[in-house]
Amino acid sequence: MENVIKNKSMVFAKRIVNLYKYLCDEKREFILSKQVLRCGTSIGANIAEAEYGISKKDFQAKMYIALKECAETLYWLELLYSSDYISETEYTSVKSDCEELRKILSSITKTIRMRNEEGGMRNENK
Repeated sequence: MENVIKNKSMVFAKRIVNLYKYLCDEKREFILSKQVLRCGTSIGANIAEAEYGISKKDFQAKMYIALKECAETLYWLELLYSSDYISETEYTSVKSDCEELRKILSSITKTIRMRNEEGGMRNENK
C-alpha cells in the first residue's frame, strides 16, 4: 500500500533541500535558509518516526510534531518571500506543497483525536 503522506513529505523535503542550496549559493543567505531546512525536512522525519511508534500515543505525538513543523515551515517561507529572498512564483509553489501537507496532517491528527474521544466514551459507557 502506498503511503501518500510519507511520499509527499519526501518530495517536499527534497524541494526544501534545493531551496536551501539556492538560498546559500545564489542569495548568500545562511540563517533563514537553515531554519527552513530544519523544519521543512523535519516534517517527513517525524512522519517516518510515527510509522514506527511504540504506541498509538507515540504515533499521535509524532504526527502532531510533523503538523507543527509544517506550520513553522510556512512561517519561514513567508518571511523569505516578504524579505525578497524568493520570488512570488517560488513562494507560491513551495507554499502550495506545504499547505497540502498541512491539510493532510491536520486531517490525520483530527481523525486520531476523534477516535481517541470515541474510545474514551465507549469505555465510560461500560
